Amino acid sequence: MSQFQSVKGTRDIFPEESVQWNHVESVVRTHAALYGFREIRIPVFEYTELFRRGIGSTTDIVGKEMFSFQPDPKGRSVTLRPEMTAGVMRAALQKNLFSSGMVHKLFYIGELFRKERPQAGRQRQFSQFGAELLGVSSPAAVAEVISLMMQVFSSLGLKGLRLRINTLGDGEERSRFREALQAWFVPFYDTLDEASKERLEKNPLRILDSKNPTIQELVAGAPRLYDYLKETSLQDFEKVLFYLGERDIAYDIDHRLVRGLDYYCHTAFEVTSSELGAQDAIGGGGRYDALARELGSSMDVPATGFAVGMERLLITMERQGLLAALPSDAPLVYVVVQQPDLVDNGMQLAWQLRQADISAEIDLAGKSMKAQMREANRVNASYALFLGATEYSTGCYSLKNLATSEQITLTLDAILQFLQERRAQKSLYS
Repeated sequence: MSQFQSVKGTRDIFPEESVQWNHVESVVRTHAALYGFREIRIPVFEYTELFRRGIGSTTDIVGKEMFSFQPDPKGRSVTLRPEMTAGVMRAALQKNLFSSGMVHKLFYIGELFRKERPQAGRQRQFSQFGAELLGVSSPAAVAEVISLMMQVFSSLGLKGLRLRINTLGDGEERSRFREALQAWFVPFYDTLDEASKERLEKNPLRILDSKNPTIQELVAGAPRLYDYLKETSLQDFEKVLFYLGERDIAYDIDHRLVRGLDYYCHTAFEVTSSELGAQDAIGGGGRYDALARELGSSMDVPATGFAVGMERLLITMERQGLLAALPSDAPLVYVVVQQPDLVDNGMQLAWQLRQADISAEIDLAGKSMKAQMREANRVNASYALFLGATEYSTGCYSLKNLATSEQITLTLDAILQFLQERRAQKSLYS
């Protein structure tokens, strides 16, 4: 055993789990392509100021959760990315993408980092997939992004998810609402917990997101942002709901939903699962029309997007029994060499199988035939292909179905065709 252990809040993902991650990522890529989203990959660290300005200095992420350091003598701080949206917008502006057309559809799958107390589905290094629709944030664009997210969940087989949705209005509307919230909570100041007292001064909307039962009782009687919205904002929100209804996407309007990042405006949404307990959010997103200017752009870039936590998604899938049914990455064939002097021929045989796009394993440690068969079963191979003196001299090979013990003897060409058909039919035992 090594004297070194993984850093707290990180974890290793071994091949058995990687199959599950690859499945989810494949579904994401398939549906992103259906909606016209193309993949972007950005650095895992950015200048710290990007997140302070983009996410907001009053957020918990910037205030408490970022991994920041100074990598060079110039002393400019950089931060391991705690979220992706600010970095994606930075990349789009730096590349001057909008000179070639205003609308750009981008998606990502990547690692992020936050100083959080490690727990199930919540690590200090974690993964997300998400999408950003840059250059337009109309109700149709918002519905497009939500539809993509919900279709990924549906294709993965997830059940019982709850889509919560709210409208946050524009900057002016939120400013008036902030003042009303502060006026409401001030008389209860001594009742507030420390986190809410801090939020009252910096960003009172975040109090609405408190999980403290005492605070929630106060929130129940507090003013609603919905009551401070202009007719145009209300119509915008109603149009989003109309599109969701047209697509049979169920939702719950939640006037307390504000999300945790300062850049959101108008529509915000979150998807939760009862499988996860108190930390029940799988993903969410919304509009962020002012982010580009906040990052120094001279132009407005309306935008909307979402992000989904891979760890929480996989926990939900596991608890709903969806992971056991995933296809295996086990080899289709294990080449069993019966005599030591045929090892080189066995290696060539395995190579020919792989050249025909048939996954094959072969012993590389000089094990006995009995040990090779044990290994074939251990790696869950579907077939054992035997190579002995008779097979070598005749060119006909015995192929054994390891699930049924049925055995056939065919030429190599016939075996290749047989296995290719099984692979194509996705049926190993036909």
